[in-house]
Formats: sequence, C-alpha cells, structure tokens
Amino acid sequence: MEKALHEDICDETLFANIYNKYAKSLNDFLYYKYGDRLNPSDKAQDAFVKLWENCKNVSTEKAKSFLFTVANNLMLNETKHQKVVLKYKSESPKGYTNENPEFLLEKDEYYKKYQAALSKLSDDQRTAFMLNKVEGKKHQEIAELLGVTQKVVEYRIYSAFDQLKKELENFKIK
Repeated sequence: MEKALHEDICDETLFANIYNKYAKSLNDFLYYKYGDRLNPSDKAQDAFVKLWENCKNVSTEKAKSFLFTVANNLMLNETKHQKVVLKYKSESPKGYTNENPEFLLEKDEYYKKYQAALSKLSDDQRTAFMLNKVEGKKHQEIAELLGVTQKVVEYRIYSAFDQLKKELENFKIK
C-alpha cells in the first residue's frame, strides 16, 4: 500500500530528487523568460525554499507546477519592484528646501569661520582632529598611522577642540 503522497515530499531524499530533477530546467525557464538582470538563479532557489516550507501541502505530482508558478510569481514581483524603483529614480527631487535664506547665509558664514579656525590649528592638531572627527578613526588607529603614542593623539585632538571652541561660538561635535 502506498503512503499518502503529500507526506512524501517532506522526505529529504525525495526533496533532493525533486531538486535535482527540476533545478536546471526551472533556472533555464526563468533565464529565458526574464533574462539575467533579475537573478533567475536566486528566484529558483527561493522557489525551492517555498516548496520545502509547504512540503506537507504539495504532492509530488504537483511539485513541478508549484515550483514553476512560485518562481514565475517571484520574478513578476521583482519586475514590479524594479518598475517602482525606476519610477522614483526618474522623478527629480524638489529644487527647494524649507530653510529660509537667513539660515542658509548663517550656515555659509559659520562654515567659513570653521574653515578659518581649522587653518589656525597646527598641522599635527588638524591631522589628528580630522582623522578622528571626520574619518571616525579611533585614537589607537591614529597613533599607529602617525607613529606617536595614544596619549599624544588624545592631547592633539583635545587641544584642537579647545582652540576651536574659543574661535567659534556654539561649537559642538558629537
């Protein structure tokens, strides 16, 4: 007497046989229908994952149909997603901001003051400060780069910070 068919597909050896039987043809089907741009091999693998997740609900006779339908639907969903992405890429961003002209002018003036204050720092201070605050490097990394101790780097950064605070009002760094 045969077992119930819907239970067989959950057996690993049977699933492996189904995979070996349909994987290449599924991948080829997706490739020929949609091309290489949407990663047909990934969608074929996803279809097999869905088959494994639904192994109790799919009989061996319906496995091929299930795989091809799921893979095709995955590709169609990806195509729709790519259309949405393309639509939003093609839309140009608005050419204005909610910032008023006074704020923009103050921002430019502050930036010029900041650049002037940075130029007044010594080369060692400016280098250590920029490596830490702009590039996000740790004190130990900067010390290794510059060939000095970590304490020297800390002193350079904090002395640069103090000098910038004196030059600029409301100067804060995260």
